[in-house]
Amino acid sequence: MSTTPSSPSPVTPSTAPRTVLITGTSSGIGLAAAVAAARAGWRTVATLRDTSRADALRQAAAEAGVELDIRQLDVTDEASVTAAVDGVLGDYGRLDAVVNNAGAGHLGTLENDTVEDIRKVMEVNFFGVLTVSKAALPHLRATGGRLITVTSVGGVVGQPFNEAYCAAKFAVEGYMESLAPVARTLGVSVSVVEPGAVATEFVNNLGVDLGAAIDAGPYTAALHSYIDRTTKQFLDGSAQTPAGAAEAVMEALHSDRPAFRIQTTDWARSFVGTKLTDVDGSAVQDLTTAWVA
Repeated sequence: MSTTPSSPSPVTPSTAPRTVLITGTSSGIGLAAAVAAARAGWRTVATLRDTSRADALRQAAAEAGVELDIRQLDVTDEASVTAAVDGVLGDYGRLDAVVNNAGAGHLGTLENDTVEDIRKVMEVNFFGVLTVSKAALPHLRATGGRLITVTSVGGVVGQPFNEAYCAAKFAVEGYMESLAPVARTLGVSVSVVEPGAVATEFVNNLGVDLGAAIDAGPYTAALHSYIDRTTKQFLDGSAQTPAGAAEAVMEALHSDRPAFRIQTTDWARSFVGTKLTDVDGSAVQDLTTAWVA
């Protein structure tokens, strides 16, 4: 049964810094966004599933001369999410922004994946975002805060051998696009940030050895074509840095009226634009079919 959410007490204005909670900060965009937010004056709660993997985060903060509050948060564990959000409120009394960044890549196709494989991808990349957002929203209402989710150009354009990942990112974008006008009625801004290729993340996040001969059965030739094309994009220097992608997160945090959809590069804007003007789907199909030919 649906119940009406309770209204938290409004936050009393003060000179205390605004507080942002960011998920998935062990590396990549999450790490870069945490450091950038702290540098910009935000009290930054940088969370990650396994705090033993926080060495790179601590080193980046030290090199930048900023302080981070590093805490454990597993987006797939509701109790962990609740504890993290409650801890922030208990310690700081306010939550002004959340950046949903935690996620996981997945390389596969329907015949070769199990349904359980696909459920796991959805659990992290979709339901994890909702779990964090739901816990945070009452407190964001109290501060007129911002809910920001790092998705992907794969949340707009379906890509070969990324069916499960793109499905999860499509779901996040659809949910947030639908939530945004509702949240806005209560003063909460909702945005999604859409990176394209980000250096190192694709290769490191898939959990497969792209240098090995991968047997995908009848899909082997197509998969190898896709891997050849995609690794060149990620490894030939054309991919942007995590710090570059984090600049779009900062835009969503600081803009007076942030857009709902924010791409991180001109290439990402062009790529997403192909889909958004592709009424019959032929432009996207022509483009992505070439990746596996």
